[in-house]
Amino acid sequence: MPLLHPSGAFRALLASLGLCALALGPVHAAAPLRQVVDEQLSAAWKDKKVSPAPLADDATFLRRLYLDLVGTIPTHDEAAAFLADASAGKRDQLIAKLLDDPRFAAQQALQWDLVLFGRQPANPDATRNRTLFRDWLTAKFTANEPLDRWVRALLVAEEDGSELFYAQFQNKPEDLTEAFSRVFLGTQLQCARCHDHPYTDLKQRDFYGMAGFFVRLVVLDQGTSGSGEKQVKKFKIGEKGSGDVLFAGNMKEAKAGKKGEPVKPAFLRGAALEEPPLPAGYKEPEFKTGTKSWPKPEFSRKEKLAEWATAPANPFFARAAVNRVWGQFLGRGIVHPVDDFESDNKPALPALLDTLTREFVAHQFDLRWLVRELVSTRAYQLASTGPAKDALPAHHERARLRPLSAEELLAALKLISGDPAAKTDGVTVEYFTRYFGEPLNGQGDFQGRLSEHLFLNNSDNVRAFLRRKKGNFADALLTATDPWEQRVDRLFLTVLSRPPTAAERARFVAHLQSDPKSEPLVEEALWALVNTSEFRFNH
Repeated sequence: MPLLHPSGAFRALLASLGLCALALGPVHAAAPLRQVVDEQLSAAWKDKKVSPAPLADDATFLRRLYLDLVGTIPTHDEAAAFLADASAGKRDQLIAKLLDDPRFAAQQALQWDLVLFGRQPANPDATRNRTLFRDWLTAKFTANEPLDRWVRALLVAEEDGSELFYAQFQNKPEDLTEAFSRVFLGTQLQCARCHDHPYTDLKQRDFYGMAGFFVRLVVLDQGTSGSGEKQVKKFKIGEKGSGDVLFAGNMKEAKAGKKGEPVKPAFLRGAALEEPPLPAGYKEPEFKTGTKSWPKPEFSRKEKLAEWATAPANPFFARAAVNRVWGQFLGRGIVHPVDDFESDNKPALPALLDTLTREFVAHQFDLRWLVRELVSTRAYQLASTGPAKDALPAHHERARLRPLSAEELLAALKLISGDPAAKTDGVTVEYFTRYFGEPLNGQGDFQGRLSEHLFLNNSDNVRAFLRRKKGNFADALLTATDPWEQRVDRLFLTVLSRPPTAAERARFVAHLQSDPKSEPLVEEALWALVNTSEFRFNH
């Protein structure tokens, strides 16, 4: 629960962690968060004199929600049932259903995996197969473990599967400092690595004070398990009891042979870590290649960092988290890019950011609750059309239009093929991730490339999902006895999650009846729909 009037003892504890008590206001708003969000956005639209788009139609909402919550498009039967349902509460019912779907946990684990590692992780040899990490994180989302708890476990790195975030930055505490601050504090420290930040109050010593929390980490290789594509490297994270990061000043003024002075760890824009002195005569255990375990130190810097980072009163953590999740579902952060909370990058809607932060802490960092509230807002359910010319309007007067990720395209194609649970070989996965880019860069950028266009148009990796095979979707269309009009309706609902217009139905029926040998015509019809921008984007 949020801390409204911290006691003196609690204030002392916060001070020891470099924190101050935040004024969080009431435990929770009287109205649901979704209502508060829409009221504040409506006020912003009025103030900025912008006109919001109308609500998205049911087919658009259906496809958008499936992609965002479970990472794929709905089946034909799911789309048909939702569009035929005339009940007033069907959108809320669908949201509840998908949040309880096991695929929601897997989809959120994938999103955070990409936030933490990206397509090109810092240490590809260590992190090429992230199965153990994704399984660990999927279990957290399945159990709806609060964000602060699983992030704390990630930073302590003592649970099986949690170690990989640190392992990718082996012997690189400065790189780890940049990644940690960007992801969990919403602060980009890279400019302060070589010199004092030119545009903010961040100093070079601030950077190295944070790096001090990571300089003692030791990555212990535990060998590999499995073979081939399923081979997984395992690690443990040890921590030395001594050692400090060395600070040599401005890199431009660095002199050869100058090692610098030790810098003690300090919380970002907060107090230095209070650390007991080492025992007299302390000697660090010797690290050798092949070491499998490391004695736990009497005092753990990473544990203190984990406590500080995820504390409810931390001035960065909850704020950065709600902004990132808002950006995931609404297209751009209230602070944009989502990981750049600095004095020269003001939030577009500061009161709304305060509300989201306060309510998230009040609801004990419940991510599923937060997602439920966000996708239930009018803002999320707006159409993606409208007068706004910006690709990502700062005040969210229309819904974002985003391309499907590589994983979403693959999942959709497997569903269309008739076998959504089919295993995908590593070569196909590699091609898709190569051609469909780096998602979740925090800025919502998209620039279509010729390579992805040619891949969709010509690759056998795409065509393989659309060719007729016994029992698949193309086969079902060809062997059905329904009139072609009904089969075209099924085709559109399966691929685009909507029925065709009268003109589309007539053109496709004419095409599919233009030759007695209809098998290649059905495959071409599928291929044509898959190559539309409507399929490529979430509309």
